[in-house]
Amino acid sequence: MASHFPSAIAFTNLVCFTQTVISVGNLTWGGNGKTPMVEFLALWLAAAGISPLILTRGYGGADEAKMLQRHLYGTPVKIGVGANRAVTAASFLKRYGHISPCKHGNTDLGRLFSDNKKGNSSCCDQIGVAILDDGMQHISLWRDVEIVMVNAMIPWGNHQLIPLGPLREPLTALARADIVVIHHANLISEKDVEAIASEMRTVKNSLPIFLSRLAPLYFLKARNMSHKLALMDICSTLVLCVSAIGSAESFVETIKKLGPTYVDRLDFSDHHLFQAKDIDMIRMRLRNLQSDFAMKPIVVVTEKDYDRAPEVLTYLDPYEVLVLCSCLQILPHKGSTEETFKKCLWQHLEVSCKV
Repeated sequence: MASHFPSAIAFTNLVCFTQTVISVGNLTWGGNGKTPMVEFLALWLAAAGISPLILTRGYGGADEAKMLQRHLYGTPVKIGVGANRAVTAASFLKRYGHISPCKHGNTDLGRLFSDNKKGNSSCCDQIGVAILDDGMQHISLWRDVEIVMVNAMIPWGNHQLIPLGPLREPLTALARADIVVIHHANLISEKDVEAIASEMRTVKNSLPIFLSRLAPLYFLKARNMSHKLALMDICSTLVLCVSAIGSAESFVETIKKLGPTYVDRLDFSDHHLFQAKDIDMIRMRLRNLQSDFAMKPIVVVTEKDYDRAPEVLTYLDPYEVLVLCSCLQILPHKGSTEETFKKCLWQHLEVSCKV
């Protein structure tokens, strides 16, 4: 449908683009794995010769955009940052042009369903797919596929809408979803996974549901981001997790599984900008930990926290600050795998190409 419209134009109150659009969003506020899923999709498409354009608002200090730019450097993935994503997309379309992903001469369908995560240098520069980061509530923007991410650890909170609860929309909005991914599924029981899936299927019984996790890869030193450390390097250490993200619980649980002697935590609100008083609070906690355990603690932060204010973290000397780097993985579950997830998504893309 969208592929038949020239440039970006208004149509029945929707903004439509010439290229296929994948929206990645959620129903609740923060911590659902939207941006890791956007990166996963971008790398997958680029590896198959389809040049994707990521559209992100750059909210909260543009920490997510900075992380994407670092991870996707050297790939053909384009990143457009701006509050008005329709205008941003139009400027990229004008500069690079567009092409249907289903008609892309360089697309290798075999690579679409392989585990290759490296960008393909044979990518055409023309944009084949646009990926909306946090696009579900941007209802004025056309999309061909709606992927909804759900935080397994706090799926719906108290079931109340903002400001009384975390819901951006009622659960009935899941009727608009084409695919749902239960994120952080590795941190809850099978029974709880099934309960979440069952509740969603009362809204849309035919909904394809997949599971994912944020898999830790390695650490980087905050004072030298070219210095990489293995995950096992924090085994038997004293750790203070400092974060200002939507799902601090999942971050802390991930660190605990890596084997530190003890893990303490300081949680701030999502996208919080660290101030001098925050640094003083962190320093005090570190000194108390060192006194209580008779060993020097280290600070571990997420990439989002680092990218939001990297210079602030340098004020924690003489304590070491490590940045945890992770990636999204689709978990095998009841016949669903990474390959079946990709095939399900590609089927939706093929339908949009034929309309």
